[in-house]
Amino acid sequence: MGYHADLLERHREVIPNWVSLYYDRPIALTEGSGRHVIDGEGNRYLDFFGGILVSMIGHASPKVVSAIKDQADRLLHTSTLYLIEAQIELAEQISELSGIPDAKVFFANSGTEANDTALMLATRYRSSNQVLAIRGSYHGKSHSAMSVTGNSAWSGTSFSPFQVTYVHGGYKLRSPFGHLPDQEFTARCVEDLRELLDIAVTGAPAALIAEPIQGVGGFITPPDGFFGELKQVLDEIGTLFISDEVQTGWGRSGENFWGYQAHGITPDLITFAKGLGNGMAIGGVVGRRVVMDSYSALGISTFGGNPMAASAALATLEVLLDDDLQTNALKRGNQLMNGLNHLADDFPEIVEVRGKGLMVGVELADPATGRPDTHRTGRILEEAKNEGLLIGKGGLYGNVLRIAPPLSVTEDECEEGLTMLEAAIIRAHDSP
Repeated sequence: MGYHADLLERHREVIPNWVSLYYDRPIALTEGSGRHVIDGEGNRYLDFFGGILVSMIGHASPKVVSAIKDQADRLLHTSTLYLIEAQIELAEQISELSGIPDAKVFFANSGTEANDTALMLATRYRSSNQVLAIRGSYHGKSHSAMSVTGNSAWSGTSFSPFQVTYVHGGYKLRSPFGHLPDQEFTARCVEDLRELLDIAVTGAPAALIAEPIQGVGGFITPPDGFFGELKQVLDEIGTLFISDEVQTGWGRSGENFWGYQAHGITPDLITFAKGLGNGMAIGGVVGRRVVMDSYSALGISTFGGNPMAASAALATLEVLLDDDLQTNALKRGNQLMNGLNHLADDFPEIVEVRGKGLMVGVELADPATGRPDTHRTGRILEEAKNEGLLIGKGGLYGNVLRIAPPLSVTEDECEEGLTMLEAAIIRAHDSP
């Protein structure tokens, strides 16, 4: 029995069966550098998924590794019961970068915890347990985050601490309004929101929580300005806007530092996580001071914004900003989109290529019927791994390839990745 087969057998004995694994023969990643990783049996891969968009500036970034080692030599842990200089410095930077005037920041350990906190603050501030969410969304695996997740594959219980109403998002391909031009499509979604507010809620909901580009949903990318139009309706009734930037933040979309900036709005709260620590667990909420200060009970975080994670995040931001990785995300994202659009011309099962920057989704379906092709998507994922390329998979029906390399990916690596992906698509296209 090989290393991976033995590890899989042990995994199945002690890990719940609902913890998903990629591939027919799952692999363990044991080393990484830049945009490449090595598995437990010595195979090398070009990583175009980065631990689900976490290794934002590349694996084993020297500055991040150095910051972690330096902090570990001095102190591994304290808590928010004590002043933490690195946490305060990080909060100062994020407050300034957020675009929210006079903002405050609370740190947690993940995007799930960040969304939990934002929902708690919004419902407390507005004295309402009614929440609006977007169809096809994903916001985490806790009880409250799952209850605002509009994707049945990731929603494991119908119990909820909120009364949730799901509104139309920006997924044009399968929308009843999808045949309309962007401006008319947005107008119809706004009209639908107004109707839902008339028939599905009592009073004003506390908040709308939305991903500017849906991640797990398959990198669903709404028309620019879409959420700005929705927010005009929300502003009329005082409903807050929570921008879930766990995947879209830190310049990944290329065009903007935050996903919300494509929509001409300023959110009340922004949630963040994933790439900020470049592998260290850190997330949080940044928002308007009056909302952030509205919680009246005692509160701490044992691990959120701890010295190790905050030090790693400061180093990550330094590399991100000094090396202008947002601009690189824009250039390399355009390169990948161009290459994938050429592939779509040759393979009719690719029905849509979408995204911004280094968030690229490739949706597969039967070209005659439009039915989602989940099987072929899975085969491409497998064949890409066999070629030496790691990508992700998502979408409501599991029929979308998710391509999201570290923001430091090079032009040559993008060409290499496109070549490997083309070979994978050809083999999946030719197989039954």
